[in-house]
Amino acid sequence: MKLLQLFFAFFHIGLFSIGGGYAIIPMIRDQVVLSNHWLSMQEFTDIITISQMTPGPLAVNTSTFVGMRVAGISGALAATIGCICMGVLISYVLYHIFQRFSSSVIFMEILKGLKAASLGLIMSAAMIILAIAFFKNGALSLSSLQLSAVLIFAVIFGISRTWKINPIALMLLSGLLGVFIYQ
Repeated sequence: MKLLQLFFAFFHIGLFSIGGGYAIIPMIRDQVVLSNHWLSMQEFTDIITISQMTPGPLAVNTSTFVGMRVAGISGALAATIGCICMGVLISYVLYHIFQRFSSSVIFMEILKGLKAASLGLIMSAAMIILAIAFFKNGALSLSSLQLSAVLIFAVIFGISRTWKINPIALMLLSGLLGVFIYQ
């Protein structure tokens, strides 16, 4: 039963993940944390962080990690297949539609509308990532603000803007700062 739940949860995510990447973080959070209660907000944050650092699409990486956490290897397979199967089918259909209607003005205007919708979804994901990073459990209140996380962000941001250091070095530096501050 858990495998079917994983498959259909990520099938839903794959079906409606217009914009991909960061735009689907709110949808994944809704399914994984709020609706099905498979992960806590902290576990979700950790999985999103790991998914961003590993090669491959964010949705696929996240579905694999969540599936593995919830039901082992079979869960990882169910969630990953659920996530990608509609994307593959939709891409195939859209390719043929685009080939047929690529010179249509109406079709091009529809694509512009989809770009605008994707931007809104990405902005929503950015706000969720900031809430998760700066507030305990993503709760937007002054009492849950983690000043140490804001400090690390400000230091790393300042360094990146001033000296143009390699992003990998900045990730390592922020990790070291986290070890010293949170220990």
